[in-house]
Amino acid sequence: MSKGSALVAILFSFFAGLILGNITGNKGGQEAEVAAAADSGEEDVKAVEEKDGPDRYKVPVTAAQPSKGPADALVTIVEVSDFQCPFCSRVEPTLKAIQKEYGDKVRIVWRNNPLPFHKDAGPAHNLAMEAFEQGGDKKFWAMHEKLFANQKALKPDNLKQYAKELGLDEAKAAEAIDKAKHGAKIKEDQKVASRLGARGTPAFFINGRFLSGAQPLPRFKEVIDDELKRAEKLIKSGVKKSKLYAALTKNGLTAAKAPEAKKQQARRRPDPKAVYKVPVGKSAQKGSDDALITIIEFSDFQCPFCSRVNPTMADIVKEYGKDVRVIFKHNPLPFHKDAMPAAQAALEARDQGKFWEYHDKLFENQKALKPADLEKYAKDVGMNVAKLKTALKDEKHKAEAEADQKLARSLGASGTPAFFINGRNLRGAQPLPAFKAVIDEELKKAKALVDKGTAKKDIYAAVTAKGSTTPQFIEAEGGKDAPARPDANKVYKIAEAKNAPFKGNAKAKVVIQEFSDFQCPFCNRVNPTIKQVMDEYGDKVKIVWRNYPLPFHKDAGPAAQAAQEVFEQGGSEKFWAFHDILFKNQRALSRADLEKYAGEVGGIDMGKFKAALDEEKHKEAVKADMDAVQKAGARIGTPSFFINGKLLQGAQPFPAFKTAIDKALTEGK
Repeated sequence: MSKGSALVAILFSFFAGLILGNITGNKGGQEAEVAAAADSGEEDVKAVEEKDGPDRYKVPVTAAQPSKGPADALVTIVEVSDFQCPFCSRVEPTLKAIQKEYGDKVRIVWRNNPLPFHKDAGPAHNLAMEAFEQGGDKKFWAMHEKLFANQKALKPDNLKQYAKELGLDEAKAAEAIDKAKHGAKIKEDQKVASRLGARGTPAFFINGRFLSGAQPLPRFKEVIDDELKRAEKLIKSGVKKSKLYAALTKNGLTAAKAPEAKKQQARRRPDPKAVYKVPVGKSAQKGSDDALITIIEFSDFQCPFCSRVNPTMADIVKEYGKDVRVIFKHNPLPFHKDAMPAAQAALEARDQGKFWEYHDKLFENQKALKPADLEKYAKDVGMNVAKLKTALKDEKHKAEAEADQKLARSLGASGTPAFFINGRNLRGAQPLPAFKAVIDEELKKAKALVDKGTAKKDIYAAVTAKGSTTPQFIEAEGGKDAPARPDANKVYKIAEAKNAPFKGNAKAKVVIQEFSDFQCPFCNRVNPTIKQVMDEYGDKVKIVWRNYPLPFHKDAGPAAQAAQEVFEQGGSEKFWAFHDILFKNQRALSRADLEKYAGEVGGIDMGKFKAALDEEKHKEAVKADMDAVQKAGARIGTPSFFINGKLLQGAQPFPAFKTAIDKALTEGK
């Protein structure tokens, strides 16, 4: 070869390498999508045409995403997750169970979606992607395990320690954490997730089929088993294993499916334009009476979502100044046992002229709201502590707090936080733009009224004068026949257990089957409500316990079996005693703990108890409870209640139970 030819060859190699480097190294926006198609081998793949097949989304899977499991697995699960999200953490045991059961038939691919209100999530995701860059899939999944295991300790110093423990280059890891080195990749993941309608976490795409939330193992298995059958048929028809995922998703949806949006519209939903007449009363106020915008906030000092929205409220006050006043009303939820005393203490603070200082103290110390704490915060803000003690002892402000609760329910604002902006309802801890959209609209209307001669101090009364005092809804596009939610009148035929723990009258007119999980915090929160039901209705109701341990609660299954053994040995009386101990010690349900609690109940043959747990004697009985729900065609979480067969889901407040029970009593069993 001549020197000239050699030089040409070298230059050709250089530019070819440069072009290839640009294609594979800078995957952003549309270029990333093009690269994704190339990386997945999609160009030479023929799309699978499925007649009456499930909806599938085109979720790119490339070498740029961490994965585990073979590339030619029959089922690809793309996981969209957030290291600080508790629901993402809870579903991890389910994913491990899937890998254990299905082995090489499944691969899991990771996509980042740190939610904006999880302030430590962004740095954690940057560290995870740095681990991936430094050590590939092995280091990524090791870091993934570390981050979820330490979900409440994701500050920069913690993250740097984890990098050190896993043997990463510490300087590079620190740079990734401090400078958001992988921010562009993470944002690209978020854009893909948002475009496909996976805005919450966790979210999953199983061979392109969307599954939202921390679903139980049976729900995953339902989709995976169906996909395995489809995959095996396709392979027999000639589709290569290595091209299976690309073939299935090639013609998949590239944006959230429009029919889903129609389904949302088809439901009867709260009318965002409705105006409610919400009395101000003598509630605590921040801002002037002549403000053009009045925001009435219903809140709960123990509610984490109420706490999260406080910075947004501060931003609103700062931005709109004298044009806004904030009215605070109380809606302590029944499963927040310290919320009602805190509300009463705050009302006493209002009477002493210290409401907002005390309000801030309570939210800053949301996990410490015992009587001694309430007194300490009162002292900190300069209140008369003796008067506070007397007010709490005499429940001086309880009636006012309960009146606020009743008002919230009457307006359809039973959850917290809830806001009424010049009478217009905005629910939940919404981001600042959601508030601004309503405020700006109402501000224009208010200014127009002022221009026409309405005094500023009369604006709120004027705009809410004809407001509604009951919930207002928009009917479905198809009219009133379209359901607002699953049919509340549907009666599910839940097969009754031949021998299950119960309390109340064995021949009661109303039978409430409670499907619950000893490790579920919501199940624990509803227990005071169930006691209230028993106190009010007595022999008119029968509460039957049914087991529904969720797969991501690793101690729930053994606890359920332990409770069944206590029931077998000691009947309902011993069962409910054991039930109460388990819920009281919900975070300590190890094998040793279960044995200890069984001993505390008394009268339990511990040899038989231990043998029952060793042999998983009651595993089938627990499974039978769960199967009864599936066979009836119901999909539930925990807790769920079937009141004479009608489903009431979740840790609902007492009025919801009362409405359902009263209706059942009038209808007859």
